[in-house]
Amino acid sequence: MSDLDFSNKRVLVVGGSSGIGNGVAHAFRTRGAEVCVWGTKPSAADYAGQAGSDLTGLSYAGVDVGDPDAIDAAPAPFDGLDVLVLCQGIVVYSRGEFERPGWDKVMAVNLDSLMHICRRFKPALSEARGAIIIVSSIAGLKANKGNPAYAASKAGAISLTRTLGQAWAPDGVRVNGVAPGLVDTKLTKVTTDNPKRLAASLGAIPSGRLGTPDDMAGGVLFLASPLAAYVNGHTLVVDGGLSL
Repeated sequence: MSDLDFSNKRVLVVGGSSGIGNGVAHAFRTRGAEVCVWGTKPSAADYAGQAGSDLTGLSYAGVDVGDPDAIDAAPAPFDGLDVLVLCQGIVVYSRGEFERPGWDKVMAVNLDSLMHICRRFKPALSEARGAIIIVSSIAGLKANKGNPAYAASKAGAISLTRTLGQAWAPDGVRVNGVAPGLVDTKLTKVTTDNPKRLAASLGAIPSGRLGTPDDMAGGVLFLASPLAAYVNGHTLVVDGGLSL
């Protein structure tokens, strides 16, 4: 059996309805896992025809992760849990994060919900000796002039990964993270749909291309697998060299 065979494993991917999370969800599904995704829309049918969203073979629940009570009230997707992947994320452009509504909205989804969901599923993960993978961003490693909440939330996510990795290892739960660079998703359209911005960004990436959800999924699969059994509290940068 391959170390990347997830047959009979139960995986929840929060933010798995599109983008990086959707790529991660299908990477687990194609390797035998039973996968549930949490998204923002009421039902899976609401994603029909949406680019970057494929819920084939995945179970689905709509959960407002910006609301801690909604997280607590959401039904458990399985009778246990082996892997929890946290891919949820939002950004507010046009300098909206400098104002309270934008700041509060981004922090609630990008940072606060991480802890609330981890807390919710920690007992099940501990029983299964499972893994948590928190998807942050290289924005958490540097300044981001126009998006203070996004940058701060991702820095917080990286710190939370270290802290929970230390705190929960004795309970049998490994906590690690992936920090993507520029990936072509709906959140990055402000760059990828602007030829000048895109050209400048590509010029700064040593690998010479944008990242894909599949690129990010590779890092997540590794961290969730037995290959990373002695990796804990670490955030793996997957950015084609952009942060160099």
